[in-house]
Order: sequence, then C-alpha cells, then structure tokens
Amino acid sequence: MTEVRWERLTAPQLRALAERDAVVVVPVASLEQHGPHLPVWTDSFIGHSVSVRAAELCEDLPAVVLPPMWLGLSEHHFPFGGTISVDYATFAGILRCIVRSLLADGFSKVMLFNSHGGNIDPLAVSARELAHEFGIPVLTTTITKVAPAAISAALTAQKAIHHACEGETSIWMHLDPSQVRMEEIANSVSPGNFDAGSQASSRFWSFSERAPVTGVRGDARAATPEKGKAIFEAMAEGLARELRDTANWSPPDDVWRRGRAQGPR
Repeated sequence: MTEVRWERLTAPQLRALAERDAVVVVPVASLEQHGPHLPVWTDSFIGHSVSVRAAELCEDLPAVVLPPMWLGLSEHHFPFGGTISVDYATFAGILRCIVRSLLADGFSKVMLFNSHGGNIDPLAVSARELAHEFGIPVLTTTITKVAPAAISAALTAQKAIHHACEGETSIWMHLDPSQVRMEEIANSVSPGNFDAGSQASSRFWSFSERAPVTGVRGDARAATPEKGKAIFEAMAEGLARELRDTANWSPPDDVWRRGRAQGPR
C-alpha cells in the first residue's frame, strides 16, 4: 500500500507528491481529559487514524496526511486536569504557518480535518481567512459530520458521538484496546442529561458544568469493538468522499481584487 503519512516520507517523495497536486490532510485535534478510562490523546489519535485510512482509500487521488496538530481550544476541560490548550490567536497562527509552509513546499489543496468539538467554530473562521489570504482552497470538516447516519446507526445508547462516550470508546476498542482502562468503564457515564440553556444563544460552558463528576458525556458501558470498526470505517469513507469531490478544490474567488476592480457603487 502506498505510504500516505507525511512523517514517514522523504523530502524528494513529498516534492513528487506536490508535483502531482496532492491534497494535504491536516488532522486538527486536542490534548485533553477523556474521563477516567480513555487517554488524553483520544481526539488526536482518532482524527489522525481516520485521516490516514481515508487517504489510503483514495487510490485514484494522491493524498498525504500530516501528523496531528494536538493543540486545540480545550479550556473547557481544565477542571478535570490533564489538558493543554491554546487561545484562538495562537491556534489561528499555527494553522497559518502550516498552510504557508505547505505553499512553500508546492502544495495547494488543504483539508483541515477536525476531531475536537471546541475547534469547530475557530476552524470555520480560520479556513475562510486562510483561503482569502493565500488564494487556495482550504477546507474544513469535523469527524462526526462526514458520516452522521452511519454513526447513529452503529450506536445503541446514544444518538451521536459526544465525549469519551460509547462512540469514542468503541473506536479505541477497535484500534487499540490496550489503551482503554476497562476497570473504569463502569464509572464512565454521564451523571444526567445536560441542558445548555437556550439554543438561540451561545456562551462558554466548562465541562464541570456539562459533564460533572466524570468528564464523560454519554455512556461508555455500551462500547464494543464491532461498533468502533463500523464507525471508524464510515468516518474514513466519508472523509475520502470529501477529498475526492473535485468541486471542493476549485480556487476560491478573489473577492478582494474583484471588489477593488469594480470600485465603489
């Protein structure tokens, strides 16, 4: 199988991929608490693993996957310990440096593949700004959005993936069960339903408010390796579809130059 992991390739091999107009997948994740039973590496490990599998599925499309960006916006997890977070300015600055480096290396198609909920809004802004600044397609999507129906169909205790829950625990059981602290599964359950208030407004909620006591949203007791395999493969296939979609990779409209050319109205 063709190697798709950036860190395992040589500089000449990466230059050759750039000449083939390869898509670069940048897994964007976090380093944060995932309850008493899962490692703090959960989002980074899962996001990178799905990215690699998706790139392998794109045999008709050259694609390469960077190591995961493990610094995300995770301050809401601080009450439980084990969490490293950055502010938005730093987060956006790192992404800008990555995209600028990819341009210098000859690449011009970038997918910022997110696997952490706290990164969704910041990535939406960053992807838009980076496309404007560098004039190349910079996409972003989130791991739970590329195959929602398949994810929901695989789960039995919840309708979607939340945090350190049935879904994430199942994926770990499929990929590396040695990392799941099975003796803690009984303690890895949300203590109750969380009501975030009005759905018409947004504010900061810490995980001590969202998931008191356990730091888990969902029910890890329902996790199985079989569910994890189904979810993992569906996510990889969903990302592969996004990578293959040629409409995603058209150059962004240069709205700034067009506006200047037209002048005031």
